[in-house]
Amino acid sequence: MQGKAHPGTLSKIRSTMNQRVIGFDLARAYAILGMFIVNFNTVFGSFQDTSPMGTFLSLFNGNSSSVFVILAGMGVALMTGKADYPKAERDRLKGIILKRSAFLFVAGILVNLWWPADILHFYAGYLHVAAAMLFLPKRFFLWGAGAAVLIFHVLLAIVPYETGWNFDTLAYTDFWTVPGFLRNTLYNGWNPIFPWVAYFLAGMWLGRLNWADTRLPGRVFLAGACLYLVTTGLQMYAGGSSLPDEVRFYFTADYLPPFLPFMLNTTGFGLMLIAGCIALGRRVEHKRVAQVLAATGRMTLTHYVQHLTLGLVLLSVFSGHTYTGHLAKEAALAPVYILGFAVVYFAASCAFTAVWLKKYNHGPLEGLMRKVSG
Repeated sequence: MQGKAHPGTLSKIRSTMNQRVIGFDLARAYAILGMFIVNFNTVFGSFQDTSPMGTFLSLFNGNSSSVFVILAGMGVALMTGKADYPKAERDRLKGIILKRSAFLFVAGILVNLWWPADILHFYAGYLHVAAAMLFLPKRFFLWGAGAAVLIFHVLLAIVPYETGWNFDTLAYTDFWTVPGFLRNTLYNGWNPIFPWVAYFLAGMWLGRLNWADTRLPGRVFLAGACLYLVTTGLQMYAGGSSLPDEVRFYFTADYLPPFLPFMLNTTGFGLMLIAGCIALGRRVEHKRVAQVLAATGRMTLTHYVQHLTLGLVLLSVFSGHTYTGHLAKEAALAPVYILGFAVVYFAASCAFTAVWLKKYNHGPLEGLMRKVSG
């Protein structure tokens, strides 16, 4: 499936360091750990747990997925970042992206049979939008992001957001019908194209910036911090105010629905995290732990699918809870149990990465996707 790598995990990891900014991959490692926590907690825990540990786990809700999508957009921008591609090369790169989109769509539909909150088939939609905008000036990415959020809010006035949902079980009742699939994918699924492609386009804009400038991470971090603090302050004020229920819900809604305050808040967090990881990466890029974490971040597709299959099965076996694909009806697991399992599973994923890269250049699914897309 993949070409053989040079012997030695660390030498394989080091061989790519000069071609990448390690901070991007450290941020990806955070994103996949966060998704472990969120998804394990969604099925076997409870985001309604108000204990200190339960509240801590809730902090990952939304932030991890949004960072994952922002980084995906950055990856596409970095892959296609030259300003003077000839037409033939532009067509080739668009073809690669469209083939990867098709691969992820098929993979996502298959995952969806087991895990209804799959993000991969949505990711395929983001890639289609990206292919159409790939070589436009970077300002168009921000305009496109704004348009995606606006379109979502317009759709809210046309189609009731709860259409198709059973919020008691978090099941989407008509997903496997044409109208239901389109509605879910474009508007009110877990990570619908509108507005979630805004994260992807914001990531493409970030990827077009000059990250060789040592001052850029600080500026991006400051911008993200301002955005995050302002929106968090507004959400806290709205949550404790006597505003009408509809207004309060608009400011405080978390993930479902993804209103503008949620989008801005998670974007601010993403900017802080990515800029912080890039700054950190420049200091620790030669450390063994940083190299293994970065390599794990480059295998997010494999680890994403793996934690939704093997990870959920293992947690089900160890906890004695039954996985049904929807919210568990048994008593929720303690938050400390969820966190402990997620951290141990992440450590095992890092170990798997180190072993795999002794022999192969890319993760199993990453290698397969590259083989399919060329």
